[in-house]
Amino acid sequence: MPSTSGDRAADRTGTGRARGRRPRTGRPLSRPTALAAAALLAGSLLAGCSDDGTPGRNDKSAASKDTSAESSGLIDDSGLPEKFTGQTLEWGDCESGGVGASDSAWKCADLKVPLDYEDPDGETIDVALVRSQARDDSRRIGSLLFNFGGPGGSGVDILPAAAPNYGALQERYDLIGFDPRGVARSSGVECRSDEETERAFTTIDVTPDTAAEEKAYFEDAAAFGAGCAARSGEILPYVSTSNAARDMDLMRIVLGDEKLHYLGYSYGTELGGTYAHLFPEKVGRLVLDAVVDPSADIVGHAKNQTRGFQRALENFLKSTGEDPEKGTREIAALLKSLDRKPLPAAGGRELNETLGTTGITQALYSESSWPQLTAALRAAEDGDGSPLLALADSYNDRDASGKYGTAMHSQRAVNCADTSVRPTPAQAKKLLPQFLDISPVFGGFLGWDAAGWCHEWPVAGEHKTPEVSAPGADPILVIGTTGDSATPFEGARKMADELGKGVGVHLTFEGEGHGAYGGGNACVDSTVEDYLLDHKVPEDGKVCS
Repeated sequence: MPSTSGDRAADRTGTGRARGRRPRTGRPLSRPTALAAAALLAGSLLAGCSDDGTPGRNDKSAASKDTSAESSGLIDDSGLPEKFTGQTLEWGDCESGGVGASDSAWKCADLKVPLDYEDPDGETIDVALVRSQARDDSRRIGSLLFNFGGPGGSGVDILPAAAPNYGALQERYDLIGFDPRGVARSSGVECRSDEETERAFTTIDVTPDTAAEEKAYFEDAAAFGAGCAARSGEILPYVSTSNAARDMDLMRIVLGDEKLHYLGYSYGTELGGTYAHLFPEKVGRLVLDAVVDPSADIVGHAKNQTRGFQRALENFLKSTGEDPEKGTREIAALLKSLDRKPLPAAGGRELNETLGTTGITQALYSESSWPQLTAALRAAEDGDGSPLLALADSYNDRDASGKYGTAMHSQRAVNCADTSVRPTPAQAKKLLPQFLDISPVFGGFLGWDAAGWCHEWPVAGEHKTPEVSAPGADPILVIGTTGDSATPFEGARKMADELGKGVGVHLTFEGEGHGAYGGGNACVDSTVEDYLLDHKVPEDGKVCS
């Protein structure tokens, strides 16, 4: 176990970043960005909802200048009915608590989109938006859309809280956040109650050792999907990344922009790459940071993450003066002991193997959390599971009263609408030794999850891997961080290559954390801002350290 206080593990990025997909029972994938998470954990949330759960727009008189498609003279070639492309967004005050609601610079609106783009005359849904306008109107470039990862992260909540990190960009861009379809205010997917979620976290073994545990694990996986179908069946077939990308193009039209400008983190890189493939001629200035490998299917992605988290764990152990191999063995032994006998924690709760692994995972998203991980592991050695359980609760969106957020529901719904690869339990079991060879700490967790995540999902997936080739698109900046746990840096080079020659421009940050831009590295920040503000495209292969 780590033997020092972890003071040497000070965060080089200067933020408590944590981005990406959330777990069914602690699954470490592309969490919403740490920049986002740091702002949310500080309590700086924009609730932005009216009593019926939709973005507040009760001050139409406060709506500022019109930048719609009609006012800008933008030619619409989308083929969508005019009721969508000609709509006017009614920007108004965002209702209820948080920094955005109290700051008159932030306004909320709903964008009406087709439920099914193959049937644009059919049902519609609303996509929730939030905006703060450019400070220098005379030099305004247009709108800059953000996605902070997940899938499942609420841009309406996150962007106003994280906006201080984007001051340079707001000089010339309107900052636009949105809840993608199936998330939060945009017909957010819900799959199970808080009580059912708590029961799964506390009773389901995500690294089953017996036939009975395997049966319970896959029965719970199937029950989750059935719950999604029962509670959110109307939206469930339409929450794919490709549909979210089509929503973004409709945003571009209605916002009055000839081309789309975008900053996507983690899962947001997959969304950005999908947009570029579908609308290459509409690509403006796109930045993809903390990149999901587009060449990996669900098994390949699980292996990538196993490597990424093991690499981050070893870097953490080195920072404490611990031998990485010895420390890994000790942490694996701790988790096995939790599997046999959970540790007591505050409030009469217990820390089991599932929650212990989730707590460790949470702390590895950001170097700034390493001292907290050191203390939590030391407490567990001393018989107290409370600190690791607190980390797991943070990851799982559980508050002190036992209420859970629904981001994990949206995350899984989007993932399973995307992927057509559905490994069977037998296939997962056969692959398990490969995962455990990569990491005895995370291998079992992620190896089983590759099969459990979309087990008996009620909606067919679209593809084996996402298509991101974008011939003819303007250059897209793709950033990988060498110490990224959730989206290993090798994926950035693969994304740049798959976007196409002359399109993908690769930037490497030699550092720790899940995401690079906005973290305080002068080289990264200036490269991104030169690109977004002045369209200065860096040399492909540039390295910032």
